[in-house]
Formats: sequence, structure tokens, C-alpha cells
Amino acid sequence: MLGITVGMDGSENSRRALRWAMREAAVRHCELTVLTVHETVASFWTGDPVTTHADEALQHKAREAAVDAVTQEESRLGEARPAGVQVRAVTGFAARELLDASGVTDLLVIGARGGSGFHRLALGSVSSQVVHHADCPVVVVPGPDRT
Repeated sequence: MLGITVGMDGSENSRRALRWAMREAAVRHCELTVLTVHETVASFWTGDPVTTHADEALQHKAREAAVDAVTQEESRLGEARPAGVQVRAVTGFAARELLDASGVTDLLVIGARGGSGFHRLALGSVSSQVVHHADCPVVVVPGPDRT
């Protein structure tokens, strides 16, 4: 088993996804990879990510935030824990990075929507792209009921 990968963007929905993924990895006794993506802009000509030196610091900050979230969730788990947890931070486009990760994991876990602010959407744009194009099963952890 390759393990479980969870997308983490710092939003409350991604924290719910992290919590679910950590519990699932503990039940399956498998590795968990926490993937956080520092979003950057696309090149007008190529569509590829454009990065600067400032992105390195922001990617590092995103990684630290993900590590802190993992530590907090581990303290809530008690004895049942994943076989191991790796935090991976990259700079790029969230949907593309998650889709790339879907090719090397057994299960991909994401929140229903991130911090974009479109709270009425059932799925965010990243979630929708991942669900429709992933190479592995995807679990979308819903947010709180906003009725």
C-alpha cells in the first residue's frame, strides 16, 4: 500500500480533511502524506507556474503551518496513529499538484472547498477538478452544514 495523501491549504475544511485522513491512515496502518501547495501565478505564455525568491519563504511558511496542524491533530488521536506522517510543501497550482499526487497514492483526501470564500458552492474549483481527473479514489470531506 502506498498510503494516503491529504491536501492542506490552512482552511477549516482542509483541517477536517486532515483529521479524517489521519484517522483513516491509523485504521489502515499506513503512511500519510500531507501536501500543502503555495499557490503562484501562471506564466502568460506557457501557463506554467512563475516563482520568485519570495515564493521559497512562503512555501516554507506553508510547510510550517501544515506541520503545526499535524501536531495538533496527532495530540487528539491518542494511541491510534498513522504508520508515519510526511509533510510535503510545494509551489505551484493546487489542482495540478494534487492530481500529480493522485498517481502515486492509494487514496487522496481533500476538503469540499478551500479558503476562496465561495461558501455556497458544494465543491470548490480545486475539489471539482481533482474529483473528475484523479488517478486514484478521492474522498471529499464535507464542511459544516450551512443551511
